[in-house]
Amino acid sequence: MASILKLYNAALIRRPVLAQSATAAFLFGAGDVIAQQAIEKRGRNHDFMRTARLTFYGGAFFGPALTKWYQLLNRIKFPSPTKAVVYRVFLDQAILTPAAVAFFFGTMSIMEGKGISGAQERVNSAYTPTLIRNWGVFIPTQIINFAVVPPHLRFVVVSVVSLFWNTYLSAVNASTEKALLAEQTTGVHDDSEKKLD
Repeated sequence: MASILKLYNAALIRRPVLAQSATAAFLFGAGDVIAQQAIEKRGRNHDFMRTARLTFYGGAFFGPALTKWYQLLNRIKFPSPTKAVVYRVFLDQAILTPAAVAFFFGTMSIMEGKGISGAQERVNSAYTPTLIRNWGVFIPTQIINFAVVPPHLRFVVVSVVSLFWNTYLSAVNASTEKALLAEQTTGVHDDSEKKLD
């Protein structure tokens, strides 16, 4: 086990985009499996295409983008370690996170074949509650991450927390899709967020 961690650590330093994209792909896929099996209790009715979409999203979009974002944040110089933590957390949560949440729901909707109008509906329905919950999880995480974790391991810390967050995202995305479909067929609005509270 120690040799695997050593190899992984070396890959994070030598090939950060590849290593972190593979990590993100695995964790998005795992989060969806947990959401479908532990939360939704789908059993043998597991939606493998949904898992594939989330795995692809993690590896092709989230992993590369977050790797480059952390490289940018690490290059910015701040006058003190405390200010570095405060500003990095602020930039991460005020600039990247709002865009990433909208991009996630929009991309998932398009990958499901719902088109631009479906993506807009999904973002409008799920964006605000998801963003607020994200801040509740990731502001404390990022304070610790930027304060004590070496730069090349920051993505790993976020990824570990993200396993649970990705489970939540997968469940919200699926329940929002169902609620929007129900609303279109019956004309009755169903607040999917209430199902996850």
